[in-house]
Amino acid sequence: MLLVSRVVRFTVKSSIVPSLQYSRRMSLLLNKGLINGEWVEAIGKKKFDVFNPATGETVGSVPDMGVEDTTAAIQAAHERFQSSEWQNLTAKERSGLLKKWFQLLNENSEKISQIMTSESGKPLIEARGESVYGNSFVEWFAEETRRIYGEIIPPPFPNRQMMLTKQPIGVAALITPWNFPHAMITRKAAAALAAGCTVVIKPAEDTPLTALAIAKLAEDAGFPKGAINVVTCSRKNAAAVGEVLCKSEQVAGVSFTGSTAVGKILYSHCSAGIKRLGLELGGNAPFIVFDSANVDKAIAGAMSCKFRNCGQTCISANRFLIQEGIYPAFVEKLKAVVEKLVIGDGKKDGVNMGPLINEAQFRKVWEIVDDAKSKGAKILLGGNPKPDLGKLFFEPTIVADVTPDMRMYNEEIFGPVVSLIKFKTEEGALSVANSTNSGLAGYFFSEDVSQIFRVAKKMETGMVGINESAISCTEAAFGGIKESGLGREGSRHGIDEFVYTKYLCLGNLN
Repeated sequence: MLLVSRVVRFTVKSSIVPSLQYSRRMSLLLNKGLINGEWVEAIGKKKFDVFNPATGETVGSVPDMGVEDTTAAIQAAHERFQSSEWQNLTAKERSGLLKKWFQLLNENSEKISQIMTSESGKPLIEARGESVYGNSFVEWFAEETRRIYGEIIPPPFPNRQMMLTKQPIGVAALITPWNFPHAMITRKAAAALAAGCTVVIKPAEDTPLTALAIAKLAEDAGFPKGAINVVTCSRKNAAAVGEVLCKSEQVAGVSFTGSTAVGKILYSHCSAGIKRLGLELGGNAPFIVFDSANVDKAIAGAMSCKFRNCGQTCISANRFLIQEGIYPAFVEKLKAVVEKLVIGDGKKDGVNMGPLINEAQFRKVWEIVDDAKSKGAKILLGGNPKPDLGKLFFEPTIVADVTPDMRMYNEEIFGPVVSLIKFKTEEGALSVANSTNSGLAGYFFSEDVSQIFRVAKKMETGMVGINESAISCTEAAFGGIKESGLGREGSRHGIDEFVYTKYLCLGNLN
């Protein structure tokens, strides 16, 4: 695991943002929403606090917006989309705006990383990595905007010409999660803007400050007012805001990353208007290690796949299926490496695992581990909270003898917990791996080429990591099957979610 670099120290002078005066001085820590090019309070004047999950400190406060604010943001995005100035922007001009945004994001990566660590708890080294990753989507779609090609179709009659063009769908509502507060916004917004859409962004209530910083840099890059809007709201208002984003007749499409339960609700909301819908939902990723695997490669893959962001990623390995021949060596080596993890405040040197995001997530992880204990599972390492570090810290945990009646066998844990399941045959491993309604990502390790192709074909997931767990990148199409979602993000296919194909038929030609 990488170590955290030296953290910039700064003097507390602001009662609003005690732990981030460094970023405050750089004018990226904002306390207002963005609607129609104006930085505004909520219409009801209410605010909510954003907390550092590692320390419990208040990082800042932002507007607690509601339906009226959201409607205003949608209206602003709609008017900008309909304006001749926006409609007449060429692909090259949109590309130029995105390139400038990318440049500013790169120049301010350290400030954004500091904000991310303070509001999400992830180690600073991970926040810096996310900044690079998130910025890459803006660069990618700045290039892709000039490659939204149509088609010329050979006509069936000599007096016709037929063609297909691609046009932006309109206003795109983007609802993003707390675990990657930078990359989940840029992956959606850059694609939508490249396509020619305008956007309304609703960031997660736990991590809105990163979203506001990113939006400020987009404004500085020259995007016109109304093209990018950010609505911040507390958990209390989230359902109502999400509903109006889905049901507004002025919103053409919705892109959501989050839990499957919430995704189903939004899917229902969007059905009334037959909205374009992109869903990247929960996973339950299998991590299979066959007897033929290179154990050291599998251990390295397990560490990055399980403990990144304290296990709070949608593609985290959830069920570790280890073939019986390699099981003893794998468990011994895994335990030795996990014991070396340093947990704590992500801004401190040497820390490579932070806290869970909030009390609800903390309780869920603890309850899942306790459920396994009560049903006979063996705790090989960890298994308990770390109150000496803070309210939301949980030990890196390894659980053996996991059985189908346990919650961790069936549920997405979303925490730093390895659940070990021993298997005998390839068919048995695939049966367990595919025995879920989720189908986002899956991983397996094998040095048998024939087995690699067999298992890759049979694994029921939208993405498969083979002898590799770091599968996310800008160039790849990210998304799942089954109840893990609809559509794809990133890659050249990311644009497809925000354009529709128009058929033009020119008839009666001489």
